[in-house]
Amino acid sequence: MSSSFQSELTGSFSTPCDDNPTVAMVEAAYRHHGLSWRYVNAEVPPAGLAAAVAGARAMGWMGFNLSMPHKVAVIEHLDGLGESARLINAVNCVVNRDGRLIGENTDGKGFLSSLVPVCDPRGKHVMLLGAGGAARAIAVELVLAGVARLSIVNRSADRAEEFARIVRAAKPIEVSVAGWSGDVVVPGDVDVLVNCTSIGLGDATARVPVATASLRPGLVVADVIPNPPRTQLLAAAEAAGCTTLDGLGMLVGQGILGIKYWSGVEADARVMRAALEEAFA
Repeated sequence: MSSSFQSELTGSFSTPCDDNPTVAMVEAAYRHHGLSWRYVNAEVPPAGLAAAVAGARAMGWMGFNLSMPHKVAVIEHLDGLGESARLINAVNCVVNRDGRLIGENTDGKGFLSSLVPVCDPRGKHVMLLGAGGAARAIAVELVLAGVARLSIVNRSADRAEEFARIVRAAKPIEVSVAGWSGDVVVPGDVDVLVNCTSIGLGDATARVPVATASLRPGLVVADVIPNPPRTQLLAAAEAAGCTTLDGLGMLVGQGILGIKYWSGVEADARVMRAALEEAFA
């Protein structure tokens, strides 16, 4: 790639065949803000990660995002970690700061940016469905933002307990853990319910096992699934009178943070969401 290709370069290290609508979203923001930058998707198998990071460093990339399974493996190739990435032990965004590659995690921050306009998390009780990477990132940011209590529901109780220890390490708050068998009943004192599983990805009819009767007005229901934006869970929550948040908001929030880390520009959320909606149409 010649140096005349761009003035600045960012991108994504994804696994082969990974569909990446983030490219359309970020490049739409670059065009809107007059940045002569490019955001490219580089398909990198696990065995090539070290070489890819070295290449990005040598070419002076301003940064890049990562998908699984690179989020943990990349850490040994970086020069440092931001607070969230250190607590979660996972990186999804790398920033070139004066020649040093610093790992950040914008997953939870992106979710928080979509939640705050509809619900201040301070003092709230949040229930998370799942205990994977997205759940961990969201939980850490919620704890740092001042939630009073977290409830974690997961099919593997051992994994949920391990997750709870990570959360408590961020800040000592009340964290309860429950196994997931059958339909989850959302307690009446839960303020926010978040589906952090992959159920519904690419399938608007896939059902997250939640007792519909326990959904109610006043409850905020969020789904991290970006495609389709209106999942079966969100449709059921809307019918029950809940406030809903789709996965596009979280993805846009992540993109805004990444662009700000790399360029210092506060990107326009409306432009980025429109690009995502077109990509998922």
